[in-house]
Amino acid sequence: MAITASMVKELREKTGAGMMDCKKALTEVDGDMEKAIDLLREKGIAKAAKKADRIAAEGLTYVKSEGNKAIIIEVNSETDFVAKNEAFQTLVKDLADHVLTQNPADVEAALKQDFQGNGPAVEEHINSAVAKIGEKITLRRFVVVEKTDADAFGEYLHMGGRIGVLTVLNGTTDQELAKDIAMHVAAINPTYVDRSSVSEETVNHEREILKQQALNEGKPEKIVEKMVEGRLSKFFEQVCLVDQPFVKDGDQKVGKFLQNKGATVQSFIRFEVGEGIEKREDNFADEVMSQVKK
Repeated sequence: MAITASMVKELREKTGAGMMDCKKALTEVDGDMEKAIDLLREKGIAKAAKKADRIAAEGLTYVKSEGNKAIIIEVNSETDFVAKNEAFQTLVKDLADHVLTQNPADVEAALKQDFQGNGPAVEEHINSAVAKIGEKITLRRFVVVEKTDADAFGEYLHMGGRIGVLTVLNGTTDQELAKDIAMHVAAINPTYVDRSSVSEETVNHEREILKQQALNEGKPEKIVEKMVEGRLSKFFEQVCLVDQPFVKDGDQKVGKFLQNKGATVQSFIRFEVGEGIEKREDNFADEVMSQVKK
């Protein structure tokens, strides 16, 4: 029986197994979908499917540089316990190595590539780890950045990888300086590098809010504009990296501190594990009580 792409897709959706594993299983059982599912389960490959509807909001971030390229990556697991597992940590580092050397355009492209250029597909490699570790694992996101020989990468992991930061400084090759800025970003979580990075729409929106706040406080209109500009500076301190007091020297702003070192910030990327993922809240006690009342 000819094995079609739609059959392989259906089996993948039902089992979570890799494309090649699904095609092999269907070929072996002459296209019988149920037998193919059983076969994959017997081989342990379909174990990943049982985890497919679970929420993976724990995990690790990881930062690594090689020459003038660097990567920051997030890989998710279901529990913090697995995130501390040596096999999971090795998987995260291996995936980072893969992205650095194979240059995928995005996560979807990465999953389809041969693992590190000569192995099974990355998606299959992850599913194999799922079968061994016993939890849903997902490659969530990554960013690769490049620099020149005259610049520096700053790499910092906080709480064992709960937060990861990658910075690029121009005008210096001092990696420790770049790491200090990465530590600041991890702690303070700025949104922008500097004021020029903030869109005019965002600034005008904030200015209007501050104006209404001042008017609601009963301030005279003739001084409201000056008040708004003063408060807008406070807003920039909250969201712009270079305007923030440096965590290692509160008497200096980050921008001024770097200026004294002959450096500027080109960019920063901050990943925090699970940010933006809606976590399911399970209350076991309430669930038991609801069953008792039935």
